[in-house]
Amino acid sequence: MRVLMVSDVYFPRVNGVSTSIETFRTALPRHGVTVRMVAPRYGHETDSPDVVRVKGWQVPGDPEDRLLHWRAMHRAALAAARNCDLIHIQTPFVAHYAGLKAASTLGKPVLATYHTLFEEYLHHYAPMLPARWLRGQARAWSRRQCNALDAVVVPSSAMRDRLRDYGVSTSMHVLPTGIPVQNFADADGASFRARHGIAPERPMALFVGRVAHEKNIGFLLQALQHALKGCPDLLLVIAGEGPARAELQQQVAQQQLDHSVRFIGYLERHHELPACYAAADVFVFASLTETQGLVLLEAMAAGTPVVALAEMGTTDILASARSAIAPPNDPAAFGAQLAELFAQPERLEQLRQHARSDASAWSDTAMAGRLAALYRSLLAS
Repeated sequence: MRVLMVSDVYFPRVNGVSTSIETFRTALPRHGVTVRMVAPRYGHETDSPDVVRVKGWQVPGDPEDRLLHWRAMHRAALAAARNCDLIHIQTPFVAHYAGLKAASTLGKPVLATYHTLFEEYLHHYAPMLPARWLRGQARAWSRRQCNALDAVVVPSSAMRDRLRDYGVSTSMHVLPTGIPVQNFADADGASFRARHGIAPERPMALFVGRVAHEKNIGFLLQALQHALKGCPDLLLVIAGEGPARAELQQQVAQQQLDHSVRFIGYLERHHELPACYAAADVFVFASLTETQGLVLLEAMAAGTPVVALAEMGTTDILASARSAIAPPNDPAAFGAQLAELFAQPERLEQLRQHARSDASAWSDTAMAGRLAALYRSLLAS
């Protein structure tokens, strides 16, 4: 079976959608599925038979992303789809309409993964518009797009329930992105600490993700102030880039947290990122809008316990995890539980011992098998 994936974002742009796409592209061939990709050109990426790059322009205010050329994307998707059995849309922008048009023209099944809960953070990027109006527009837009498909993949049960509330009537399938657990198994956390000048004995909490408003990193800074009361040497490492970095760095300076917070930017995914996870004593996460929370699973796969808010997509992961703690949505309570955990090394070690087994339940091979079965059911119907 040959599947065409179309997306407005892909590596080298680093985010959860790119990671999800690449994870499935790598694992699906084990289940008899090969994947072609139509995605943006960011610079001078090497072309390959399986990845078609389309030109675009930098998005104003967000130079990491691309606004794809409408006609070029439509032409590329149609050409690539001719030798494929079905089309899998990954993003709701130009790629969505290009994939939908190609499927209609060629009479092929089309599905999409709903990765991002736009209604929860559009107001951060268009603050001049009424938040209530923006939410309504986001819901209507998502409803129209989803109801034009043959199936919708959602990464969590919370996302499925939200789309039902929007009025989505298309068949929805809860299918999280798996993780290549083997990629995180032998990471060298000690060498990462040495390279970044972090003492082996210093307590270290880690956030990995896009440094953007919707990730609620400001909450982590507030929680850190409370945690420092019980654990004065605690270091919060923030790995990632994004539009909120300058504002957050200003907050760190204003709150005199310079000694306790370190921004380290994007990390190379195959060696540096796993090592960073392994270097941390605890992974912390406070996003309220996550549709799944892949980074929680990556941390667990590296043997690192998680302290995170159980909101939206992270709820499914945290509900069964023996290596995680889900404090209340309150910075003081979150910080207090973090400090308490560092004061109880035996408990921290117990959580660490369960981390890899928790992650193994979400393996890339298992999830790719479920997606391949969904593809086959769509072709058979």
